[in-house]
This record gives sequence, C-alpha cells and structure tokens, in this order.
Amino acid sequence: MRWWRWTVRAGLLSAGIWFALGLGAQAARAQEPESEPPEAATTSTESGGQRAGAASPNAQAGQAQKPKEEPEKPPVVTHHEIQVGGRTLKYTATAGLMPIRSAEGETQAHIFFIAYTLDNPPPHRPLTFAFNGGPGSASVWLHLGVIGPRRVKLLPQGGMPPPPFELIDNDQTWLDQTDLVFIDPVGTGYSRPVKPELGKNFWSVQGDIQSVGEFMRLYLSRNQRWDAPLFLAGESYGTTRAAGLSGYLMSHGIALNGIVLVSTVLNFETLDFARGNDLPYLLYLPTYAATAWYYKRMPPDLQQQDLSQVLAEVKAWAATDYATALAKGDALSPAERSAVIDRLARYTGLSKTYVDESNLRVEQGHFCAELLRDDKRIVGRLDSRFVGTNASGVSEAAEYDPSEAGIRPPFTSMFNNYVRQDLGYKSDVEYYIMGGGVRGWEWFPSRPGYSEQGYADVSPALREALVKNPYMKLFMAMGCFDLATPFFAAEYTLDHLGLDPKLRSNVSTGYYQAGHMVYIDSESLAKLKRDVSGFMAGALHPSAVANP
Repeated sequence: MRWWRWTVRAGLLSAGIWFALGLGAQAARAQEPESEPPEAATTSTESGGQRAGAASPNAQAGQAQKPKEEPEKPPVVTHHEIQVGGRTLKYTATAGLMPIRSAEGETQAHIFFIAYTLDNPPPHRPLTFAFNGGPGSASVWLHLGVIGPRRVKLLPQGGMPPPPFELIDNDQTWLDQTDLVFIDPVGTGYSRPVKPELGKNFWSVQGDIQSVGEFMRLYLSRNQRWDAPLFLAGESYGTTRAAGLSGYLMSHGIALNGIVLVSTVLNFETLDFARGNDLPYLLYLPTYAATAWYYKRMPPDLQQQDLSQVLAEVKAWAATDYATALAKGDALSPAERSAVIDRLARYTGLSKTYVDESNLRVEQGHFCAELLRDDKRIVGRLDSRFVGTNASGVSEAAEYDPSEAGIRPPFTSMFNNYVRQDLGYKSDVEYYIMGGGVRGWEWFPSRPGYSEQGYADVSPALREALVKNPYMKLFMAMGCFDLATPFFAAEYTLDHLGLDPKLRSNVSTGYYQAGHMVYIDSESLAKLKRDVSGFMAGALHPSAVANP
C-alpha cells in the first residue's frame, strides 16, 4: 500500500496527507478505466431477489435514437454454510454489478458488490452496507478481514504468514446478526465508469457519496429491503464516506439505525501537517507515545505503567500545555521552550536535540524513521508495531510502510481466488485492491460539506443525521498504534460535533492495542466482534432521545 499524499488547502492537491487504504503512488499513472464492465460467469440462474433496472427512455419523436445499452448481466448466486457460536448459518452469496444511471437514465458506471443474506431469515433482519476507504480502496479489507463469513489467515498479531496464503471460516463474522453488502465504489474492485471521461462524476467527496447512496437505494428497492434496520460500516476514508452518507441518506428519507466507524477521519484538518496548522502535532502525540511505550523507549516511571495510564497523561498535556506552547509560536520564552522539549522527549522516546531541531513539531513520517534509528529500523504507519528498514540510515522519513507490506499480498491473493473459486464470479478485468482505478480526486469544490479553511470535513453531515434521527447510534473503533488516523484526532472531532449532551449518549467508542486495521490482531478481532455485537443489539432496541 503506497499512498497518495494530498492536502486540500486552498483547493490544491499537494504533498501532505497519506490516506490509509487508499491510492498508491501508481495512481498518478493509473491506467484508463475499462469501457466495459467485467464479464461475470453466471453459474446460477437465481438472482438473489434482484431484477434488471429500467431501460433508458426512448428519445423523443423526431430526435435521433440513443445507442442501445447492453442488457444487465444477472448476478452470480451461490449457497454456503458456516458454524458460528455453535449455530449453523446457511446463507446465500450474491456477486454482481449494479448500474448507476444519470438523471436522464443513461448508465454512467457499474458498482460491484458482494452480498451475504441469511437463508430463511426472521422478519426485519438487519442489513449492513460496508466499504473501505482510500479513496481508491476496495472493500476487501473489511470483507475478508473482519465482517464477512470467510477471513484471510494471518499471524496472531496481524503479520504476513509464509505464502501460499489461506482463507478460513470466520468465526467472528457479523453475519450472525446482520445481512451484509460489501460495496466497491467506482474506480475500485471491479467497479468502473462506462467511459473514462465519466470518472470525474464519481471521484470527489460529494460524487462518491451520491453514487454510493444511489447504489443503496437501488439495492433496497431491487431486493425489497426498505423495511430492514440499516447499518453502515466504514473504515478509514470509508468513515468519511459513511458520515457523509448519514446526512445524505437522511435528506433522502433513509434513516439509519447505526454506524460503525473503524479508524476514523471526518475532518482532514486534524491530519494535515501543514505550515500554520498545529493541530495534527497535538493529535498525533498520544500515538507517538503509545509507540514509544510499545518499544520500551520511555523513562522507567512511564514504562512500568499500563498503556491506558500513559495515554491519559499524554492527552491531558497535549490538550493544555503543549497546545499553549505551539499557539505562542516564536513568543515562547527559552524556559518554556526547554520545558516543552523535555516533556516531548519524555513522551516520544526521541532525543531532546531532535525535538528541538524539529521546532517542537514532529511529523508522522519523521517519527517513523527516527524512533528506532539507532537500531537501523523504521516503524509502520498503518500499524506502528511493525518494523522495517530504510535503504539509508540517514533518511529523513520512512521510505515505505512495513505494516502495509505485510498486509496487501495475502488479501490480494485470497480475494482473487475466493471470488472465482467459491463465489463463481469470473472476470479477466483487474480487481483494484488499492489504487489504479481512480484518476484524481476533487477535495475542495464550492459546495457544502467543506470547512471554511479548505479542508474536507463531513462532521456537519454526521451531526445533522444524529440530530434529525435521535435513534441512530454511532460506534467508533480506534487502534492505539494507528499512525494513519490517530485516535486522539477522532476524539477531537467527536468532541467538536456540537451535540446536545443527551445525544452524546448515542455515541460509544472502543479502543484496541492494534493499528489502523484493528482486526488483523487476533485478540482485537475478538474484542471488536464483542463490541459490535453489543452495539448492534443496543441500536436495534434504542431508547428515544426526545426533543433534546
């Protein structure tokens, strides 16, 4: 996983933010999207309750007829079973393409999806739509990492095992509580615009939200699921999408029961190490401290404490004395500066000289290269528990992400085998795991949903949904060793939603001693399952927050 580094200040895309589970450096030279959707092998005549969408309207009399569109290909349907918690779950898997049409009825793109529905379900069974982030990442990570009925087998802490890799039954699947639909937004997975020039309609914050929202509307209609309790599950930029969707769907008459956000980013100002924006330096500090604690780089009095105790102390200092010091800028006195240097060195495991020469501001990439420099090692960005090496021992920043290097090959290999062999969906088109299919991304158009400072910010949409639907619940899962979307940044955004205290009770959080993909760690996977199970049960039987 190499990542695009973009910022959105002043509407310009420039080096700055590495988006998790997103587009690689290869995105800049990504090949043109195919003009045709992939050929699916229809190994079953069943359609899983789907029916073809309406054909394009005829041209008015006297006008030239529009080119006739190819008929929709039926989805591929297969049947399976799995043992979960002592129960046998028999379920149907449906893999196919959903046409996304313009207001004039012309197909502009196809969105690939894989749905799992329980056979002979009880009335009003919940339905969860899930997707990953990027932008530019397919849903394979949540699909084969935590939520779906099959899971990629990794080492206990999430590392890559020796190839060939293995897919196993997922005893932590969410299928025992909810039907599942995994969505690959346009430009990811097998999803493509029908013409390359139409990609721009989908590759923006709002265009992405609208197209995924339209997919959901079509799925609910074609499968007669409008009466189902509805959940969203998103990871990384998928949390951005989910938050934006919550407001978009509410404005289109679709109310959610709950949202699960894994490794959250809603306001991109919290992640952008830009001159004049000191916020990320404060918000990354607790994750730096967690990483220093993990590698035993802290003073003895801190090292002997539990991680939760260490993080409580670091967060309190970051939000007070450190914030004040950075706000003073050059007006900081020598004595004040010396005190801040001492405290930063204590919490980060970096030398006082390095902290001083960094002007009290340590960027994420620099921290990853510096913490273990004496050992000639770098730490991971997605998961700082992973280590690697730079080609040069004096490199300013980490040259790659060792945690990404151990994750992508197993998921790529196992998905491509699974979708063909188990689900019967065959195509010669490349399945874009991360990057390759999205050409550019519009972050800062002149429309609602963006902060006045020029950063993409979907937190107002989430707040709107929570206010208008007092039954909707929100759960945020955060990894302590995630240097892509640090947990303190998510907390900061949550604390600045401006929610009434009564509505704040609808929001819950979970913390995991893992990284960005909290579920690749076996202990965190089991904890996440317990947390989500309790969350969904509560969301299905809420107590109203009337007239907050």
